[in-house]
Amino acid sequence: MAKKSAQLTAGPAEGQASAYPGQRFGLPEQGPGSVATMVRRVGALFIDWLLCMIIAYWLTHSQFWTIAVFAIEEYMFTALTGSSVGKRLLGIRVIRVNGGPVGFRWSGVRTAIMLTVIPPLLTDRDLRGLHDRAADTIVVRM
Repeated sequence: MAKKSAQLTAGPAEGQASAYPGQRFGLPEQGPGSVATMVRRVGALFIDWLLCMIIAYWLTHSQFWTIAVFAIEEYMFTALTGSSVGKRLLGIRVIRVNGGPVGFRWSGVRTAIMLTVIPPLLTDRDLRGLHDRAADTIVVRM
């Protein structure tokens, strides 16, 4: 089964306000391909963090290494599939705004900035945090 790589189309004209998140990238307002809600994104983050805590404790008998396990999980899964375990469970994924896969380079940029905590909280009208804007990515529903 071949995966379809959709090219995001242009939305409203420059300077014109978007009616919904993702419109300026040509994303649908609802359903598959629409911008993921913050509830789904935070839920996925919670699932990923909990899973990484369990893995860190299982490997080292300490939760000290949770951030390292989380960084590796987020980096590798986003680069390879666009979805971490939590994102996959909640039906969301990360894509480049041109519709392509994130890849290792941009996943590294995105993960490094996300680990500083504050940038993901500073979102624009398309619900893209600073880490998404730096890596030219957007989180969408599957």
